[in-house]
Amino acid sequence: MNVVISETKEELGSVAAKKGAQLIQESIQKNGEANIIVATGASQFEMLEELVKNDLDWSKVTCFHLDEYIGMPMTHPASFRKYLKERFVEKVNIKEFNYINAEKNPEEECKRLKGVISQKTIDVAFVGIGENGHLAFNDPPADFETEEPYIVVDLDEACRKQQMGEGWFKTLDDVPKQAISMSIKQILKSGSIICSVPDRRKANAVRNAVSGAVTPQVPSSILQNHSATWLYLDKEAASLL
Repeated sequence: MNVVISETKEELGSVAAKKGAQLIQESIQKNGEANIIVATGASQFEMLEELVKNDLDWSKVTCFHLDEYIGMPMTHPASFRKYLKERFVEKVNIKEFNYINAEKNPEEECKRLKGVISQKTIDVAFVGIGENGHLAFNDPPADFETEEPYIVVDLDEACRKQQMGEGWFKTLDDVPKQAISMSIKQILKSGSIICSVPDRRKANAVRNAVSGAVTPQVPSSILQNHSATWLYLDKEAASLL
């Protein structure tokens, strides 16, 4: 794991996006295309804002995203499909974006997505780390063993409180209790991983992910086992290292 610490979250977003864009460009040059994963949430604001500014041939890029709430319409302010449509898809000439639609039949949607992503080799995954140490919506204890690329997961209270605290929901009762999430093993299949984590509220999770044991109780600790992971932090998130 390569750890890069920036002074501010804005600088973090810039350097993470630059590295990610470099890796995407390398894949396009080598393979004629690139397949990527993009994340959502407040931690990705600055990185995504910078990533879309890069002069890449997005028409050669196929995208997947990490997770979506079960029963969440795309019109809801907290929808990750809405988030990515507005902050990413509408800003670049993307070849293909594979949205997760968890509104009606989550199990069937997991099967559908499996059929798509199993045909692809993921070159770059953009991810974050949750306050509870989760990776995507794989809350502790995460399933490190499943081979399924997308799974239905239960969201723990710490995760749900984070979503409320970031302003996506007015009350804890409003936060869904389940989601579709990309699995840990599927994330780790990515050739390179760009992990962007700003803010002091993530400092304890960052310390556990970087310095602690690799354990399902700290799902993001599994990134220690991926040889091409770049962890981008601001000084606040790195304050306990």
